[in-house]
Amino acid sequence: MTIPQRTLGTASPLTVSAIGLGCMGMSEFYGTPDEAGGIATIHRALDLGVTFLDTADMYGPFTNEMLVGRAIAGRRDEVQVATKFGNERRPDGSRVGINGRPEYVRSACDASLQRLGVDHIDLYYQHRVDQSVPIEETVGAMKELVDAGKVRHLGLSEASAQTIRRAHAVHPITALQTEYSLFTRDLESEILPTLRELGIGLVPYSPLGRGILTGAMTADGLAGPGEVRGSAYFPRYSGENLDTNLALAGRLRGLAEHRGCTSGQLALAWVLAQGDDVAPIPGTKRVKYLEENVGAIEVTLDASEAAAIAAAVPADEVAGLRYGDLSNVNV
Repeated sequence: MTIPQRTLGTASPLTVSAIGLGCMGMSEFYGTPDEAGGIATIHRALDLGVTFLDTADMYGPFTNEMLVGRAIAGRRDEVQVATKFGNERRPDGSRVGINGRPEYVRSACDASLQRLGVDHIDLYYQHRVDQSVPIEETVGAMKELVDAGKVRHLGLSEASAQTIRRAHAVHPITALQTEYSLFTRDLESEILPTLRELGIGLVPYSPLGRGILTGAMTADGLAGPGEVRGSAYFPRYSGENLDTNLALAGRLRGLAEHRGCTSGQLALAWVLAQGDDVAPIPGTKRVKYLEENVGAIEVTLDASEAAAIAAAVPADEVAGLRYGDLSNVNV
């Protein structure tokens, strides 16, 4: 199988594999961290042609960038490394808050470069918008990093259409990373049209609905050590909300059986069918699930098939908010 490539952005284009790999869960949040498994998964991804790797300084915190750095040592030219700043944490894991101050942008970038063991970052995102700092100041500092050769392309994560426009006026934004899946489609009304007007690519995170769209999620599986999805932070994955959403995901399983693929592959195929400017980054720390995700490339959907899937799994029937606190999402 050959993994096709897609280009994010027009004014500052970056070519990446059509499916990327989210590395967060290798170090934190989704169960017990697994560094050896994570590195093996990254190596297998590169062998398969999945070259778009996503991390952030706050994952771990800090340890995920080091893991990615070790995994790509000797193979730097094969990968497009994306990382993020802005969700400031202390080494003990405690959270400081959102930070978009220019001096922090510069210091965070230098620290990420060191942890990754690279001389430049291919795509550098502001992880969350700091509402206390004008976006022009933050992106101005990010532009300085491009000018210095430390960063090649700029991105935002969970930003509103207005913020995207203001940022893009300072320096071309190559990609917006935001949650997007059959279960989360709120960006379609305003944000996605803005991206396409400005020539900005979309990098959907959690394209499998944090795992629920794979058909493998259970209440018992969300109760393990290091697992945050069953907490109040993610209201969709507990209590009656979870029951409702598992039933909704079951509809996708029936459609997938008809297509001869897995639920996760059909969910990813739907995201991929939303446009050639879309490059999802499903996360996993297991080679098995990586290989299953890559199989979505072979599940092609025309417009009518994608529309039928969307109609069968209506986003407005999903129970619960995607985050318990939406105050720093799409601002």
